[in-house]
Amino acid sequence: MTVQLTIPRPDDWHLHLRDGAMLTAVLPETARDFARAIIMPNLVPPVVTGDQAAAYRDRILAALPDGMTFEPLMTLYLTEDTDPADVAAAHASGLIKAVKLYPAGATTNSASGVSDFDKVRGVLETMAEIGLPLCTHGEVTDHDIDIFDREAVFIDRVLDPIRRATPGLRVVMEHITTKNAADYVTSQDQDLGATITTHHLIINRNHILAGGIKPHYYCLPLAKREEHRLALRAAATSGDKRFFLGTDSAPHTDPNKLSACGCAGCFTAPNTMPLLAHVFEEDGALDKLAGFASENGPAFYRLPVNSARLTLEKQDSPVIFPEQISTEEGPVTVFDPGFDVFWKVA
Repeated sequence: MTVQLTIPRPDDWHLHLRDGAMLTAVLPETARDFARAIIMPNLVPPVVTGDQAAAYRDRILAALPDGMTFEPLMTLYLTEDTDPADVAAAHASGLIKAVKLYPAGATTNSASGVSDFDKVRGVLETMAEIGLPLCTHGEVTDHDIDIFDREAVFIDRVLDPIRRATPGLRVVMEHITTKNAADYVTSQDQDLGATITTHHLIINRNHILAGGIKPHYYCLPLAKREEHRLALRAAATSGDKRFFLGTDSAPHTDPNKLSACGCAGCFTAPNTMPLLAHVFEEDGALDKLAGFASENGPAFYRLPVNSARLTLEKQDSPVIFPEQISTEEGPVTVFDPGFDVFWKVA
């Protein structure tokens, strides 16, 4: 018997679309299932002004195939030179929905990020006044901090002090990977939310390293121990409105993933919704999937839930997903969960 689940069309609250030929190739993979997405600004050069965000939005919309509907929700890349007035104007116009904090050197194209947090205090205070969320890549980059501990240290050294110093600042902890982060969210008020990726619900660090290095599972923040993966699943499937989907789908060509210094990122846009249905069913929480994927994010960002619907269908035989997509820059491998999936988007 066919099993179907219909939910409001979901949104992706953390997405990398890149630019140019890569943008053209990967955008349809998101627009097929998702109505909106928070677009990451870490291009080269980064999107740091309202004018640059408007130009990037126009390039995204120009790349959208005929017949597809999709709304890019733009962000600005926070630097130590960001102008609070420009941020406020871009927000007032409806152009930007968040500002993104990258600690300098934390991840792909983050060299322009923040090292001295005192230099961005004025921007953060302005954001608190106008209700504009701050999205954080939550890792410190100190060389003496183990890479598996960088998220927990970020909470103590950076995030909590910022929130205490800036009352009313609304913050999204993006792509959380630890029980520490999930517990911190649930201990705080409604001004704090967190996104959880598809892949961090599925893999732990053994998947990356045990039995040989698996470059296509390498991401930042890194997947952690199994106890942390289980904590993320518990948070995602709990129904707590402070947790919502942000795939962090991050396309890199295979040569860039498989090089001597491979790029971080998992490309999950093509199969996220079937994978989430699998995870939520496995945890007895299919009734919570609409909240996680379609309702909690809009509530935090003060946007309406999408009126369009998406139907997931479970079949008797495993669904065959594409192993790669082709781009003018080279092939991009699609995230492989390592198990059979029986759900598909109808």
